[in-house]
Amino acid sequence: MTRALAALGLLLVLAATPAFAVSNPSEMLANPVLEKRAEAIGMQLRCLVCQNESIEQSDATLAAQLRGIVRRRVLAGWSDRRIIDWMVARYGNFVRLKPPFDPMTYVLWGAPAIALAVGGAAVALARRRHPVGPDPLSPAEQRRLADLLK
Repeated sequence: MTRALAALGLLLVLAATPAFAVSNPSEMLANPVLEKRAEAIGMQLRCLVCQNESIEQSDATLAAQLRGIVRRRVLAGWSDRRIIDWMVARYGNFVRLKPPFDPMTYVLWGAPAIALAVGGAAVALARRRHPVGPDPLSPAEQRRLADLLK
């Protein structure tokens, strides 16, 4: 029984790992260290077609082309920073899955706080306009209610 649970646990762990879209073995670098580095860089870059996936996870043709560019730059000896800076220079900060916190992205990073503030203000205004509840029952109404509930 414990072996079956261990096998199930292992299967769940393997299923939870990210699925990389590098399905063509010719895309992969022969050197495993460089391939890992290229994958790490690719996981930081957004697929411009899918937009919610990294170029490593996407099956889009453009993502495959960007993976090829990253791998060629890694083979050429470029640093991670230089490769990412090249991609940003070409495609803008949108190509990053986690854009930097700078004046161009303040609204992007602040949007959740702005949404909460606007929602909180709307709730406060709505509560101010409507009374909290009905007026309490008069003693005569309380007696009548008690009689009805008997």
